[in-house]
Amino acid sequence: MQTITKYLVPLIMFLSMQCIYAQDTISNVNNKHKIEELKTQRETIENQEKAFLKTEVETINLRLENGDITNAEAENLKKQAATKRALNIENRIAIINNKISLLERNDDGYNYVGEKGTRGIIRIGKGEDTSESFVFIGDVDDDKPKNVKYDKRTTSDFVLAFGLNNAIIEGDNLDNSPYKFGGSRFFEMGWAWKTRVFKNTNFLRLKYGYSFQFNGLKPKDNNYFVQQGNQTTLEEFPEDLKKSKLTITNLVFPVHFEFGPSKRKDKDTYFRYSTNNQFKIGLGGYGGVNIGSRQKLKYEIDGERTKEKQKKSFNTTNLVYGLSGYIAFDEVALYVKYDLSPIFQDQAINQNNISVGLRFDMD
Repeated sequence: MQTITKYLVPLIMFLSMQCIYAQDTISNVNNKHKIEELKTQRETIENQEKAFLKTEVETINLRLENGDITNAEAENLKKQAATKRALNIENRIAIINNKISLLERNDDGYNYVGEKGTRGIIRIGKGEDTSESFVFIGDVDDDKPKNVKYDKRTTSDFVLAFGLNNAIIEGDNLDNSPYKFGGSRFFEMGWAWKTRVFKNTNFLRLKYGYSFQFNGLKPKDNNYFVQQGNQTTLEEFPEDLKKSKLTITNLVFPVHFEFGPSKRKDKDTYFRYSTNNQFKIGLGGYGGVNIGSRQKLKYEIDGERTKEKQKKSFNTTNLVYGLSGYIAFDEVALYVKYDLSPIFQDQAINQNNISVGLRFDMD
C-alpha cells in the first residue's frame, strides 16, 4: 500500500495542477533567425488587435440587444475598447522593436528574448479560458482571440456520493431492520449537467445526468440471501459468517430542480453565475435499470478461509425509480435517496431501499 501511495500521490498532484509556462518559440537558433521571427510577429500585431476589438464590439452589441446596456453606454464602451486596442498596438510594437534592438546589439547566441506565444496546459476540470473537456493536455495560443460564449446557461459537474444504506420494510419500522446500519452502505458516481431555467436569474436550475448506484445490504445474525424460485429470503448460514453482503448495481438518470442564490460575475466579453460558497437545495428523483446483483460471503470451514461470490438476479427489481434530494453548501451536500420501486420483485412483503450520506458536485 505504501508503494502504491508513493507513486499515486505525486501522479495525482501532477495531473491536478494547471501548469502554465512561457516558452521561447525561437530558442536554440541564431539571432538572425530570431530577428526575422520578431519582425513577422510585429507585422501581425495590428491584425491580432483588430480581431480582439471585433470580438469585444460583437459582445457589446449583444449586450445592447439583450437590454443590459443603453445606446449611450454601448458607444462609450466601444470607444474605450478602440482606445485600448490602439494603445496595445503601439505598446506591443514598441516591445518588439526593443527586442530586435537587443538582439542586434548582442551576437553571443544567448537567449535574451522570451515571447509569451504558446503555453502548455495540463488540467483536470474546466475553466472559462481553457478547454471544455474534463481532462485537457496540450497547448493554448495566447495570441488567438478566445471564442468565449457570452452567456453560458449550461455547466456540468462530476458527482460523487457515499453513505449509509438500509431498507424500509412494509409493515415494520427502520429500527427493526434485518440489515446492519453501519455495515450497509451505498456509493454513487456519475455526471450531471446544470441548466439555468430563466434568462435573467439563476435562482432555479435544472440538474440532470446519469449515475451508477451501488446499494449494499449486510444482513444481521449470520444470515444470507437465498433465492428460491421467485422468492428471495434471509436464512441462517450453516457456517460462521465473517461477512455477508448483497450489492445491487443500478444505472439511473437523476433529475433535480436546484434552488438557491448565486453571484453574477461580469467580464469584458462574457458573464457567468457562480454558486460557489452558496447554499442550495435540490429536489427531484431518478429512474433507471438494474445492471447487476452480487452476494459476497466470507466464512471458515475446518479452519480454512473461504470467499464465495454469487452472481445472479436474487429477484431484484429490473426497473428502478425513486425520490432524492440534497441540501448543499458549495460543493458538499447532505444527500437522501429513496427507492419507490421495491428491492425484490414479486415478494409477499415489499422492501424499499433508503440511503443517507454525503454528496460532492465537483466542477
